[in-house]
Amino acid sequence: MPPQVRPPHTFSRFRTLTAECRIDEIKKAYRKKAREHHPNPDDPTAHQRFQEMAAAYEILSSVESREAYDTFGMEGMSRGGASGPGFGGMGGMDPADIFAELFGASMGFGFDYGPSRGPRRTKGQDSHIPYEVTLEDLYNGKTVKMNMEKEVVCGICKGTGAKGNAKPKPCVKCEGKGWTNVTTSLAPGRLGTHRAMCPECEGVGEKLREKDRCKKCKGNKTVKEKTRQEIYIERGMADRQRIVLAGAGDEEPGVPPGDVIFTLKTRQHESFERSGNDLLTTVHITLSEALLGFSRILITHLDGRGIHVTSPRGKIIKPGDSIILRGEGMPVHKTPDHKGNLYVMLEIDMPDESWLKTIDTKALANILPPKKPEMDPKPAVVDEVPFEESDIVDFAGGDEDDWEDEEDDDDDGMEPECRTQ
Repeated sequence: MPPQVRPPHTFSRFRTLTAECRIDEIKKAYRKKAREHHPNPDDPTAHQRFQEMAAAYEILSSVESREAYDTFGMEGMSRGGASGPGFGGMGGMDPADIFAELFGASMGFGFDYGPSRGPRRTKGQDSHIPYEVTLEDLYNGKTVKMNMEKEVVCGICKGTGAKGNAKPKPCVKCEGKGWTNVTTSLAPGRLGTHRAMCPECEGVGEKLREKDRCKKCKGNKTVKEKTRQEIYIERGMADRQRIVLAGAGDEEPGVPPGDVIFTLKTRQHESFERSGNDLLTTVHITLSEALLGFSRILITHLDGRGIHVTSPRGKIIKPGDSIILRGEGMPVHKTPDHKGNLYVMLEIDMPDESWLKTIDTKALANILPPKKPEMDPKPAVVDEVPFEESDIVDFAGGDEDDWEDEEDDDDDGMEPECRTQ
């Protein structure tokens, strides 16, 4: 069974990605307003307004602090969503009000703590599901059918959550506003007040009494339903590519359902590596094949075909040599009749000692190229050192701290530069 369709934090991740894409827009708006609200000696309120704006920007310009504020209000700032002296400069004002005044509602930052706050969603939440595939799946294509579970609008109450003609009553805690005023400590001896989403009605402003709730959905407006979905993995698809089932996500009253998005994750293959539309593999050949050539099936491909290759007559294969098999790579997505290339690394297997014992070594020496002569002239001092086998991994197995990059010393205290993606 695949994981359920509704993973946590999906909508939160969407908002994070949106925030990352709009940093430049936020910076431009801030610079413009900073010039307008820079402290003016002739305006006694200018200094306070400038501090409020800087504190609001400190929240808005960070993806983490925006998400913390969006979820927990100003309380989220004390949970680690942001830090800095600027937050005390808001003087107890609601940051959302400052955002709207300084940056404008048209920028659509989406801080929503009640029915009258910010734009409403026009679509249900998307559900993201990672799906593991093999390289064979991506080479040959594959149809996958799976049983899943999703939320659908209750058929009894039609998404109202109420029984019969019952109507929700204004929330007692927030008096129908969808938000409550929360007092938090900004500094020793200093308190601030901000708005937070009402925990009783979850920002709706209304709440059904227990006896008025639909018996089927228990007032939740939706119920779980099992569905059967089918996805087609097309030939040549890439790792991390998405397959979208439009409108197959969880249903919510009043908005179209979101999408179910499968993200492909390629399992490591034991023989092939992929780079774009090209493939890489390693084939072992014998010393005889390296010297005298070969003509045999070198590879069993991802579709089960045997790939027969004949080396040119008189060609000696040297350690580290590779060959290219054109048109034997991955199918190009959307045009599967075209394929990339297959690169084959040729690794020469030397014979072992048992083979050497079965032959006439003197006759072999006469056939093979001569040994290298002794060094001439010899060094003034020559030491005899015993021969001992080792593994090169032992050389690289030391502490990583022993290997330092000279450039690291130049980067101390430097922060990474933010670049537009």
